[in-house]
Amino acid sequence: MLLDGSNGNGLGRKTLFAAVCRTVIAAGLGLFAAGCNESDRAATNKPVVVYTSVDDVFARPICEQFEQETGIKVLLVPDTEETKSTGLLNRLIAEEQRPQADVFWSGDPVRAAILKSKGVSAVYRSPRAEGMPAEYSDPEGHWTGFSARARVLLYNTDLVPDDQKPQSVDDLADARFKGKACLANPLFGTTSMHAAALFQVLGDDDARRFFQSLTENDVTILSSNGEVRRRVAAGEFAIGLTDTDDAHVAVQEGKPVGIVYPDADGLGTLVVPNAAVLIAGGPNPDNGRRFIDYLLRSETELALAESEAAQMPLRPGVTPPEGVTPIGSIHAMHVDSQKLADKLEELTRGFLKEWADQNK
Repeated sequence: MLLDGSNGNGLGRKTLFAAVCRTVIAAGLGLFAAGCNESDRAATNKPVVVYTSVDDVFARPICEQFEQETGIKVLLVPDTEETKSTGLLNRLIAEEQRPQADVFWSGDPVRAAILKSKGVSAVYRSPRAEGMPAEYSDPEGHWTGFSARARVLLYNTDLVPDDQKPQSVDDLADARFKGKACLANPLFGTTSMHAAALFQVLGDDDARRFFQSLTENDVTILSSNGEVRRRVAAGEFAIGLTDTDDAHVAVQEGKPVGIVYPDADGLGTLVVPNAAVLIAGGPNPDNGRRFIDYLLRSETELALAESEAAQMPLRPGVTPPEGVTPIGSIHAMHVDSQKLADKLEELTRGFLKEWADQNK
């Protein structure tokens, strides 16, 4: 043994001990870092579960592009055509204690507002929301609006001369269209939002009289906005109330139809933005936020505008393609989505349900 404490290579016992300790600690930290990186990768790669009431043909390409750009798998759960928005809404409310979804991509803001009132949504103010018009989003950050549709009157040009085309939703009750007008079931989808909006802007009494006038004019209730489009385009009805995406499909198919943005000189046309909602307590909130950020990009709005959905970009500076009406050129109906949510719940349990049942 060497009396000076060296190991024969110039290292004292204390120096050797310190070196060994540093090696062990470094190895341990390396393993910890590797474990953290694996954990981070696992979190990043964890699928994001998205419930959507947007038509699958429009939502899925956006989700696939998100997957390609981020490497995050999207589990997309669409709603049915007949119970659009309502089916998934009820599912999200039922799952509140054990959420299964990370994001609800709603086709309208009213369902998002209902989720807020039920405590199902979480606050998320996406950095991508900067520049979006505030009137189409929740002021408290529970949902953010983007890419909009509008409620329009679709008419068959073979049946309705240009000088007789409808100008207002009141024309559904006009005698010249008696038995020749249609709309989707007002208990579901955007038609339910439109019904609630009419109650908000007209008041209960006038709105009830409006629906009664539809009954008296033999207006037909159909299963969906898509069916309204198909049957007006086929000449089975002269006019119908539907959404711009359905109306755009009829135009693209070369059907004999015209489109009117109703009540341009009066109460206005109802604008229906999409709404991105982060679900409170969802299984993968980080990737849920990443997906919402992706939805709010200008590129996503442009993609939805260029698709058959023909949605109107809300973000200033995103120029829609030819055939898509710029949002700024529409006289929009002024509505409060949170108040609409409360009114819609009241109506679907009461007046609208009774009216729909009586007019089947």
